[in-house]
Amino acid sequence: MIRLAAWFFMLIASVSVAGAAELRGTGDLGLVIERATGSVLIVDTTHHEQIARVEGLGDLSHASAVFSRDERYAYVFGRDGGLTKIDMLEHVVVKRIMQAGNSIGGAISDDGTLVAVSNYEPGGVRVFDSETLELIADIPAAWGKDGKNLSKTIGLVDVPGRSFVFSLWDAGETWIADFSGGNDPVVTKIADVGINPYDGLVTANGRHYIAGLFGEDGLTHIDLWADSLEPRKILAGYRKSDPALPVYKMPHLEGWAEADGVFFLPAIGRNEVLIVEDRSFEEVGRVEVKGQPVFAIARPDGRQVWVNFAPPNNETVQVIDVPSRKIIATLTPGPAVLHMEFAPRGNEVWMSVRDANEIQVWNTRTLEKVTTLAAQKPSGIFFTARAHKTGL
Repeated sequence: MIRLAAWFFMLIASVSVAGAAELRGTGDLGLVIERATGSVLIVDTTHHEQIARVEGLGDLSHASAVFSRDERYAYVFGRDGGLTKIDMLEHVVVKRIMQAGNSIGGAISDDGTLVAVSNYEPGGVRVFDSETLELIADIPAAWGKDGKNLSKTIGLVDVPGRSFVFSLWDAGETWIADFSGGNDPVVTKIADVGINPYDGLVTANGRHYIAGLFGEDGLTHIDLWADSLEPRKILAGYRKSDPALPVYKMPHLEGWAEADGVFFLPAIGRNEVLIVEDRSFEEVGRVEVKGQPVFAIARPDGRQVWVNFAPPNNETVQVIDVPSRKIIATLTPGPAVLHMEFAPRGNEVWMSVRDANEIQVWNTRTLEKVTTLAAQKPSGIFFTARAHKTGL
């Protein structure tokens, strides 16, 4: 009887240990877009491992992702209008809907209950319940005297107060959709933002929204804390001194950097990163770089800014030392470096090297490559730590 009881408790203990081994947190997980195959990789950033591949996500040629507050679920925005909810632990598609014909990114509200999608076709923004993906609100970007023109929407970000900010490419306006009072939004429209805003960013505190302008030589700033929301042109004429270069790829303003009291912004049609003071929004310097920058992203501690480039220099990454504002390293990870993502505390940076079919992990102190993971035409890299940051 004693031996039987001992065997029974050993069996219970082994089952408990096996069950515990299956448990894991979500804080070191990441998602990598495989743009050519309509799939995503789920990766472990601590052990540099590929955990799973999830397929069937449609056109991911310009895809992005956000995460639920508990980091359990990823919401992937496809170029074909698809919105897909993925379980990061079970590695499955929870639900997928086709909400539009052509989409360009999305955002999740600060309380985690709403997922908003920015659309090119038919234009406007659609907002969904994060649990069920049921439609909550449809905000057509109607503009013009008769209100029948529909605009592409871009630069969609979340801001505090269960709200979203986005810009209208065709109308040259920025709108704020406020859901703080419920699921019927109050929409504030800010006119005369500029010609063809192509992207937007918001600062980490949700105060400053900046729209990049394709049709004008400059950007537009809106102070979202101000009593009167007025667009203010900044960096006007920053390209006027020299002929603009051909634009091979539009830079991403969501790939901007804020460090040491300044912004580092990729310039359009110039081989430069602009340095802008974060209170006056006046230009205080420039860094000449190897090519036309696409992303300029700051290490979480703000000490470095990493820059990648449009063709024909997209095999290169340069590192700017923020205190000296000088380039301290020129790296050549490989053909078509499309995206970079820092580990939450900045000890490593992950890069998608599309045409080498790999993800590379680099040490940000030694500036040396740590390891490589195989991937199928990787592009965007998104870590679950984004769940706790505004505007990402």
